[in-house]
Amino acid sequence: MQTIRKLKGSDLPNQLLEIPEPPKVLYVEGNLPTQEEIEERELKFLAVVGSRKYTSYGKQACEKLIEGLRGYPIIIVSGLALGIDTIAHKTAIENNLMTIAFPGSGIARKNLYPATNANFAETIINSGGALVSEYEPEAKSENHMFPRRNRLMAGIADAVLVIEAEEKSGTAITARLALDYNRELLAVPGSIFSSTSVGTNRLARAGATIVNSSVDILEALGYDMSVEKSNSKT
Repeated sequence: MQTIRKLKGSDLPNQLLEIPEPPKVLYVEGNLPTQEEIEERELKFLAVVGSRKYTSYGKQACEKLIEGLRGYPIIIVSGLALGIDTIAHKTAIENNLMTIAFPGSGIARKNLYPATNANFAETIINSGGALVSEYEPEAKSENHMFPRRNRLMAGIADAVLVIEAEEKSGTAITARLALDYNRELLAVPGSIFSSTSVGTNRLARAGATIVNSSVDILEALGYDMSVEKSNSKT
């Protein structure tokens, strides 16, 4: 286990200082890029969120979309939860992308939520990523922590990608916050027969950018993909 650092004031990422309820402090284990590094390396943060009760379609979509971001200076942000969150973190690591987890608890292992991902948290750290929380490291998970954790994920992100979401869920909260914070909101459309696609299809109908490929994500993050699109037609 690496040393847990306490960040506050100007040491916090600028994007988190801009949201309505900025964190007063962040506890960080691992590598959270400084604002200088973010600007110098032109790093982009993509929050990937979705259902704990994911389908095979959701898993495949998450893996394929993140795989297509390989080689770009993109950091995958998620909440360490079971389901799409864990798939997003794992796929990022497999494709040499940095990943940062915002658990709904403190980051000390004995109280990390979910407990089943405590060992995986070590993998995130060892891959060059980070665990981040505004709660004291020993803080146990409580229900009120999750919506507040979601605001940090949406706040640090340049774009929020929703893979699968039921009609009422924490994912829907993160999506709403993304809009409130003027972040790009991206949604993967799904089957009209799947309960886990009700939320994403509703977001698409409400104006979220529909994602059919990794190119759609890259464009939303500001990359000029005209050459790639041209090549894909030949």
